[in-house]
Amino acid sequence: MQLQKTDKARAELQGGSRTLGQRERALLILADGKTTVHAVDHLFNGQAQVLAHRLIEAGYLVGIDLQRPIAPRAAPLAAVPQPAPEPATPTASAADRFEGKRSLATTRMFLFDICERMFVRRAPEQAEAFREALRNAKDRDSMLAAARDMIAAVETIAGHERADSISERIAMLLPSED
Repeated sequence: MQLQKTDKARAELQGGSRTLGQRERALLILADGKTTVHAVDHLFNGQAQVLAHRLIEAGYLVGIDLQRPIAPRAAPLAAVPQPAPEPATPTASAADRFEGKRSLATTRMFLFDICERMFVRRAPEQAEAFREALRNAKDRDSMLAAARDMIAAVETIAGHERADSISERIAMLLPSED
């Protein structure tokens, strides 16, 4: 089953409101419409299925079952009344748009940059530990583990809004799991 965020999930991930725990928010960030529950289960100690169902029931996620055929539409698209489109409101700055290639190298460089900006002066020992973890991260899973540790530390020193924005950027940079 693939996971897709709902508008409620996007609102939860925006700054200002925080009703879910860190594990639930992490699953929301990973839900990109392509990621399956099975692919991320090991990141949640085998509990991704339980978390996903809880978030689906609460309206944060939609599960797309790949084994079930899509039912044909009852009416043609033109016959279904569509709501008027809402005016576009710019919510992201030009710096937030990312249209480059997803790669571990790009993710690693982003995390090194965050390490230098946030930890070198405040906690040099912690910065060195993060650098070492990033140097040793050779695959997606080890990169995610290093990123999770760094995000937890960022949340401690800079708050959950900053940690959430870094998590969202990491989700944009990491290559999809194929």
